Amino acid sequence: MPLGLLLLMVLVALNLRPALASLAPLLSRVQADTGLSAAAIGGLTTLPVLCLGLFAPLAPWLSRRIGIERTLSLALLLLTLALWLRAGESSLRLFLGTALAGAAIGIGGTVLPVLVKRDLPRGADLMTGVYTMALCLGGALGAGLSIPLANTLGSWQLSLASWSALAALALLCWRVFAPHPWPQVAPGPRAPVGVGLLRSPLAWQITLLMASQSALAYIVFGWLPVLLQRRGLGEAEAGLLLGASVFVQLFAALAAPWLARLGRDQRPALVCALTLVAVGFYCLLQGPAVLRWPGVVALGLGQGASFSLALALLVLRSATPAVAGELSGMTQGFGYCLAALGPLAVGLLLQFEVSLTGIWLVLTAVVFLAICLAMLAGRQCLLDVDAAGRFVTHSRVSH
Repeated sequence: MPLGLLLLMVLVALNLRPALASLAPLLSRVQADTGLSAAAIGGLTTLPVLCLGLFAPLAPWLSRRIGIERTLSLALLLLTLALWLRAGESSLRLFLGTALAGAAIGIGGTVLPVLVKRDLPRGADLMTGVYTMALCLGGALGAGLSIPLANTLGSWQLSLASWSALAALALLCWRVFAPHPWPQVAPGPRAPVGVGLLRSPLAWQITLLMASQSALAYIVFGWLPVLLQRRGLGEAEAGLLLGASVFVQLFAALAAPWLARLGRDQRPALVCALTLVAVGFYCLLQGPAVLRWPGVVALGLGQGASFSLALALLVLRSATPAVAGELSGMTQGFGYCLAALGPLAVGLLLQFEVSLTGIWLVLTAVVFLAICLAMLAGRQCLLDVDAAGRFVTHSRVSH
């Protein structure tokens, strides 16, 4: 892969998290200005994740018709418009812009693994770590700069709208510097890629792993500052802790694929990462105040590594770019729809005044479920399509 195209992919990936992470530190201001209930705020944090899942399956269909590069351009254009739209005064614009941003991220996030599988098949897991690091950096910037931008620009609306400039820059660079070929359509009927994918145990194991770890990630994006404020922390410190946690994810996301290569498969790395997530939640929600910074580091390391490894599974378990596209669409489609229940559930728990201990127990149970799924999805095997167009799973020797 040319270095220029790699840098473009990193720039695109930078835009796939600020729309999600920039809202959480501002939720108290949004609620105060709009009068939304805790349940409605929970719906606001759930909406983009739900749209991620609903629109992710659209990406393979668009890619086959207009090409992967044009699909990504379309996603960036939609993201730019959505980030500008949600900065309006009305709650309707806020919800609509948030939904469209989730749709754009769902499409863009689904085609990026396909680009990696197509253009860098041998180092797909390592390249996944690079662009996952870019995702985490975007999330860290969104979480850490939201409050300073709101204070500098004078409103939370302008703080949210400012991220449309970064999306516009990525769109411009991608359109100018990346090739945009039309897809080559082979003569004759298209091979029935996708037949039987929903009956593949491996596909569902990866999907549910993605769902559980993503639910935890979006709970952190959407509710961690609020939960920390309930423990007595100030708004600025709570936002800083979220930003620090996401920033730590950078290093874990980049290092996890390399470390995973030391084992026979990805199971040890996934279990270690998810255990760190559990430790982080305990330190932040149950431990003494002195543990909040070690907890932030543990949470960031665990979530960065688990997310990077879950994305790497999309390419490591796929025999071809076409299979990677179908698996990515299913995994991110069903996975993010299920993950959307996480922020919604926390919003409902807060609405019914469930204690922090109760919320921590729920989060710990989700981590345990993710560990069980990791033990299945982390095994060395390969998803392929046989001559009849049916998905089949083969075992393979670790590289």
